[in-house]
Amino acid sequence: MRLQFTLLCLTLGAGLAAISCGQQPKNAPMPAIDVGDEQSAGEKISEADQLYKQREDLSKLRLGIASLRQARVADYGSYEAAWKLSKFNYFLASHTSDERERDEAFREGIGLGKIAVQLQPDKTEGHFWLGANYGGDAKYSTLAGLANIQDIRSEMETVLKLDEKFEGGSAYLVLGQLYLEAPRVLGGSTQMAIDYLEKGLKVEANNALLRLNLAKAYHTAKRDKDALAQIDYIGKMTPYPDYEPEYKEALRDAQKLKEEIAGS
Repeated sequence: MRLQFTLLCLTLGAGLAAISCGQQPKNAPMPAIDVGDEQSAGEKISEADQLYKQREDLSKLRLGIASLRQARVADYGSYEAAWKLSKFNYFLASHTSDERERDEAFREGIGLGKIAVQLQPDKTEGHFWLGANYGGDAKYSTLAGLANIQDIRSEMETVLKLDEKFEGGSAYLVLGQLYLEAPRVLGGSTQMAIDYLEKGLKVEANNALLRLNLAKAYHTAKRDKDALAQIDYIGKMTPYPDYEPEYKEALRDAQKLKEEIAGS
């Protein structure tokens, strides 16, 4: 009985507790709820952001992932730490040569993307990086590809509703890739891919990866003149400083596509 009485006092409001239990002063503050160490988490996130700028060196990226994990330990409910972990893992999975590391990174990216969406369902970052990891995983796993097609489409359509300009219109890029690479029996369509990628260019003309995939779609549709125009545009672009690694990747792959077209 004494324990039950004590618990009752702790659960009542400060003013009511003072009256009914007689153990707290009238204006005593309620006990603080532990929501995590936001300052410590913020410092770790800032540290990770600096490491991400050096992401072409995957050892730096891995250190950034470690920092974000520490940020989540400090503040488990941090939305920023969750979606950035999903983002960092996507880049790692897309560039590592270690299959095991790739699979684990996509798995963590999907898991943290889901957590981010749960924490902030009305924000774009969680939806985008969850969908991106679904898409990346689908490229390497037939079973995952079959299961993830609708999930990818759903997450990217949500991003378009929330902010179609996010990451330079990259939701259009992901949807374009989806329709270009998916089997026809599962909804794949070169024309649908072209439609989405062209819409993306209207949102952000300086997205090199979007232009690269549009060139691939044009080539698939036997529109090589249009494909070469996109490749030439990529070669003349001035990339945004924060996206230089992605631009280098697009430029390299664009040259390979140009050689493929010349040989066809």
